[in-house]
Amino acid sequence: MIGYISDNLLIPILDFFYGLVPSYGLAIVALTIVIRLALFPLSAGSIRSARRMRIAQPVMQKRQAEIKSRYANNPQKQQEELGKLMGEFGSPLAGCLPLLVQMPILFALFATLRGSPFADVPYLVNLKILPPEQIATVEPKPFTSPRHSIFISEKDHFPVVASLPGGTKIAAGESVNIKLETLTGEKYSNLLDKYENGTKFIPTWKLTKGEDLASVSSDGTVTARYPGDATVEGRIPGLAAKSGFLFIKALGQVGFYVDGSINWDIAILVGGFGLTLVISQVLSGQGMPPNPQQATAQKITPIMITGMFLFFPLPAGVLLYMVIANIFQAFQTFLLSKEALPENLQKILNDQIKNKNNDLPASAAIIDTERLPFEPKSNK
Repeated sequence: MIGYISDNLLIPILDFFYGLVPSYGLAIVALTIVIRLALFPLSAGSIRSARRMRIAQPVMQKRQAEIKSRYANNPQKQQEELGKLMGEFGSPLAGCLPLLVQMPILFALFATLRGSPFADVPYLVNLKILPPEQIATVEPKPFTSPRHSIFISEKDHFPVVASLPGGTKIAAGESVNIKLETLTGEKYSNLLDKYENGTKFIPTWKLTKGEDLASVSSDGTVTARYPGDATVEGRIPGLAAKSGFLFIKALGQVGFYVDGSINWDIAILVGGFGLTLVISQVLSGQGMPPNPQQATAQKITPIMITGMFLFFPLPAGVLLYMVIANIFQAFQTFLLSKEALPENLQKILNDQIKNKNNDLPASAAIIDTERLPFEPKSNK
C-alpha cells in the first residue's frame, strides 16, 4: 500500500510542484503542506480528543473507580454505567482512529522522501549460500525486492525492482545475476540507454556482509565461494541527492557519518526539529492546569527524540519535511486550543485551575490562561 500511495499520489504531486518551481527543496515544502492540509480534519480530531481527555481523565478515573466499586456484583449495570460515562466524556481511544487512518499516507510520504530523487536508492538481497550437495533439495522460490521509483530525469521516473528468478538460496561455486528491471519486465540497463545522462544512474554493487564468502561484479553478478550468509547491495544514485536548498548543501546528505564527520547544516535541521517539537508541546498545554508529571515528560521527550534523529541516518530532505510538518502541527494546535470546550469540560477545567491556584503560594496564584507560555506577562 505504501508503494502504491507513493507512486500514484505523492510523486505526481511532487512532479506538479517541481513543474511550477524547479526546486526540489520547495517541492518538498509544498508537498508537505498539501498533505498536512489534506489530513487536517483527521489530525484535528486527534488533537481535540487529546485536549479533552487531558481535562476529563482525572474525573473519569475517579468516577470509573466509583462505578466499579458500587456495581462490583452487577457486571451488567457496571458496563451500562461505564458506557454512560464514555458517552458523557468520550472514549480515550477516540483520538487513535484518526491517527491510524492517516499513518499509511505519512509512512508513504516518509518513504518517498527517503528515496529517489532525494537520496540514493539501495536494493538489498540477502543470500543463503549452501553446499552443492544440499542445493538439489531446495525448492526454488523467486525473489523480488520492494519497488522504488527511480528518477532518470526531472520528468521521467520508473518503478524498478531487483529480482532473482531462482531465489536467494544458491550453491557454493555457482554464479547468479541480480536483475534490475521495471514492472513491465524491461531491463533497467536498456532503460538507461534511452537517456543521454543515463550513465549517471548506473548502479554500484557491493557486499555488505559475507565478503569472504562471495564476490559481486559491476553488473550485479554474484559468485558464491563458501557456504554461509551474504548480503548484496545495489545502489542507484538519486537525481537530486546532491541538490541544495537554502542553507542545506545536499538533500541526500545525512548529519553524522560512521567516520565521525559532521554535516552542520543537517545538524541545524535536527535542532530545528527539536525546537518545533518543544513549541508544539508547549502550545498543546496552553490554558491547561499544570501537571508536574506531564511537565517532566514534555521536557525529556523532545530531547530523546531529537537525540535519536541526530544520529539516525535520515537524509536532509526527510528532516526538512519533519520540520515543516512540526511547524504546521504547532500552528494547528494553537488554532484548536482556542476552540470553545463543551460546557461540562469547561466547568471541570475551571475547577482544576482554581484548585491548582489554591495550592500555589499567593505570589504565584494568579495565572493568565490567555497568555501563551512564551509571551511576556501582562501588566494588568
